[in-house]
This record gives sequence, C-alpha cells and structure tokens, in this order.
Amino acid sequence: MQSILVRHPSDLNIDWAQRVVNKHHSNIVVSSVNIVSVDVGTTTRIRINVKHNAVGIFPGEWFVKLPSLAWQARLITALPRLLHTEVRFYNEVAKSVSVTVPHFLAGQSRLGKGATLVLKDLTNIGFSLGSPGDALTFAQATLVVEQLAGFHAHFWNKENIERTYSWLAGPVRRLEDFLGSAMAVPLMKRGLHKAGNLVPLKLHAQAIHYARHRRRAMRFLAKAPQTLIHHDCHPGNLFWNQSKPGLLDWQLVRFGEGVSDLAYFLATSLSTENRRLHEAELVALYAQCLIDKGVVDVNANLLMQRYRAHLIYPFEAMLVTLAIGGMMNIESNHELIRRTVAAVDDLDVFGAIKL
Repeated sequence: MQSILVRHPSDLNIDWAQRVVNKHHSNIVVSSVNIVSVDVGTTTRIRINVKHNAVGIFPGEWFVKLPSLAWQARLITALPRLLHTEVRFYNEVAKSVSVTVPHFLAGQSRLGKGATLVLKDLTNIGFSLGSPGDALTFAQATLVVEQLAGFHAHFWNKENIERTYSWLAGPVRRLEDFLGSAMAVPLMKRGLHKAGNLVPLKLHAQAIHYARHRRRAMRFLAKAPQTLIHHDCHPGNLFWNQSKPGLLDWQLVRFGEGVSDLAYFLATSLSTENRRLHEAELVALYAQCLIDKGVVDVNANLLMQRYRAHLIYPFEAMLVTLAIGGMMNIESNHELIRRTVAAVDDLDVFGAIKL
C-alpha cells in the first residue's frame, strides 16, 4: 500500500496527491498542487487545489489535516493520538453514522510516523463552515439536536458495537482519561487565572474541587447506557448544507452517554439568553427523538439531571483550551467560557455531580 503520510504542508506535492488519487482511480493524472490556506490549531488544517485530468469525476478541492505545527497543541494531542483516532473513524465508522460528515478521500496513521487525513473541501461546494464563536438560532439548534439523537439512537447500548469498535475504549482512550485527570488541577488553576473575571470567584473553589476529584466525577458520569458520541460539539465543528447541519472534527469520538453531546452543544452553541429560553424544550425534543428511534430506556426527569451534570465538561474543556493556548481563537474561547460559565451557574452543575 502506497503511503500518504506527510509531516508538513510543504510535503503536499504532485507525487503525494497522485498517491491519494490512486486509491480511487488509477487512470487520473495529477498535474499540480497549490496550497490555498494553512490554519494551525489542535491540528494543522490545509486547503489545497489539486489539478488533474478528471474534472467532474474526482474532486479538485481537498482539505488535509496533519498533526499540529504548534508545539502546545501537538504536546496535548500526541500521546492520546487524537488525529489517529479521527483517521480510524473515517476508515472504519463514518459510513455507519446517520449524522452528516465530510466526504472522505483518504486517511492513514502509523505509530511513530504520524497521521494524515484527506477530505473533500466543503467550502467550494456550497457548504458553510461554522466558527467557534457562532450563536445558533433555535431553529438551527433543533436540527442539530435531531441529528444528534438519531446518531446516538443508532449505536445505543449495543454490545456488538462496543466489540466491533473496541479500540474506541482501548489503551489510548484510557491514557487520555488518565492524563486528563492527572493534569486537571494545574490546568484548571491556570485556566481560571487566565480567564480573570469571566469566571465569578464564587465558582473557583468548586471548579478546583471538581478538578481534584475529576476521576470520581468521570466514573459518576459514565454510569449510564453507552452510545457513540462526538464529544466536541461546539459551533466551530459544525457545517451547513443550506439548512442541514453536519459534524466535523471526530478526534474525540468515543463511547459515552448521549446527553453529554447535547450538554456540550447547547452550552457552547446558543447565546445564554437563547439557552435559558429554549433549553428545557430542546432536552425534551432530544428525549422524544430517542423514543421515536426505538430507544426504550428514556426517563425525561433523569435525562435532565444527567444533562445538568454533563455541563461540567464544556466548562472544563473551554478553560483547559484557554490554559493551553493556541488551540482556538482567543475571542471565541472567551465567548464560549462566558456561555459555559452561565450554564454551570444557572443549573448548579457542581451540585449535580456526586463528589
């Protein structure tokens, strides 16, 4: 098998593009590769234009993900092999999910050699990409909630799914969970310090107490029917085909409680005013969609309690993102901290977690 692994945007040349094309069509000839843009965050994201002799048969606009060129992001993502997980998701799982995902062209990962993911570039075919600081309307949120419920229902509490995709709960995921708990206190303290008055002082002690007992909190949050979850449903990981939403960035995909995706999505994607106004209705919509899809063990009251508890993760994630730095536009990071802090405060989230 021809390798498509590369380490730097400068490695995206004609020979490399030809190897990608050869995985689909042996008679297409690549004549040039031009880099359109390079964006460095948790990964290095490159948009390229590939010229070949089969216009209309094979896409010419590609989106490529490589390990981050930013040392902070690379350090935090290398050990848990997040891009490797996303490559494997597209190779093994993506065709089975009901939620809309980008068109997959090629992906390869190898321990010690890195990972490379190639997708069809959505920006030139009528799709619009979300930004982390976007605030969705109620109508948009409804569409995303319906897709999340369908996605979760498809994999709901099925033992054969967990056996088929056992790598999602394997050593790499356990390492990620261990590192998350081991670094929770220093990252929380640094995040709170950098956030300044974005986080009220009354929440500081509770946030640090949570960080000290994070492992116990994770065990509490894991005691629920399991399904496949995205685990990073902020507005910057959404794309839209007119009014139809889809999800990008599957680096954190795993088994977990479905309502955790809902909590992450509502806390980050709605303005505080809209969340307060529509939160209960959207949680009820999620529950009804699960029931309509055949999920039988749905208790509306318990679901709301679990929703409250899972709001701790978007709060933690946005503060950790700020603590590490270089992973998200700073203005967007601050806005998502404002939103998640409001959700944590409004719903007494620390009181909902059994520590």
